[in-house]
Amino acid sequence: MSSRINDGLWAWKQAENNNRMIAFQDGTAPAGPGCVELSFFGSSAFRITSPAGVTIMIDPWRNPPWGNWDWYLYDFPKTQVDIGVSTHAHFDHDGLHALSANVLLDRLVGTYSFADVTITGIADKHVSDSSHNAYDWARMTRELTHMKTDPPDNWRSFDNSLIVVETGGLRILHWGDNRPNPPERVWAAIGAVDVALLPIDGSEHVMSYAQVDAVIERLKPRITVPHHYYSWDILTRGSTLLPADAWMKTRPHARWLTEGTVRLPADEVKAMPPTAMYFGNHVGFTKPNPKERPVGA
Repeated sequence: MSSRINDGLWAWKQAENNNRMIAFQDGTAPAGPGCVELSFFGSSAFRITSPAGVTIMIDPWRNPPWGNWDWYLYDFPKTQVDIGVSTHAHFDHDGLHALSANVLLDRLVGTYSFADVTITGIADKHVSDSSHNAYDWARMTRELTHMKTDPPDNWRSFDNSLIVVETGGLRILHWGDNRPNPPERVWAAIGAVDVALLPIDGSEHVMSYAQVDAVIERLKPRITVPHHYYSWDILTRGSTLLPADAWMKTRPHARWLTEGTVRLPADEVKAMPPTAMYFGNHVGFTKPNPKERPVGA
């Protein structure tokens, strides 16, 4: 066990408070955007803003806590949200401590409802077969550590909660790093999906392209949004990830976004042909200027 296990969360130090939640609770909160907004924060992090203005951050990231090497060039941006959610206990998904959040839902299983948002966590398992990836990181994990990766007796970091956010007439699924072939009970629990946030990158780190296509065929979302891919000024090359550009170029209906936030009116989404929507290197926060960082930092 880490000698710093008692560090814990630092909400007790935060100057912010839950006044926004009280306002939503009492029906006195300021008007929100009126439709769903989706913002990309790099890696697998997304902020969903409900029509009423409730903000949900899913899978904020951090660098590996063991400190030997970094995935990210800097810390997750200081962000205030109403609800923070993590799909699983891997460093590139579980940086909930980086948020100033009123509510934290870590590896949610079950349903949480508040204001105009319902969030459901469906328990399943992290991908444990990465033989399609050049580095086969899951096999290396098994061979170089004593960690168990294969279900059902895997360690907790190889659990995963699929997250479904229902708001503004849309059902948005964050896949996390779930295995591509969950049992039928999981598919039934997911149900119909309008927007699927899927781990798609050129290295096929989580799922192979064939597995991604099979998941899309099963879910039939109107919009598929890649995440867990390489961004040159957020992630290091040591992450081994690649951009999702090559996959996007195979999509018959591809929308390359030019900003880090997109508005998703439900009626427009439901009328769309199946579309791949890609944030690329655009994010919903101001990135640090690399020229302002000390050399070697």
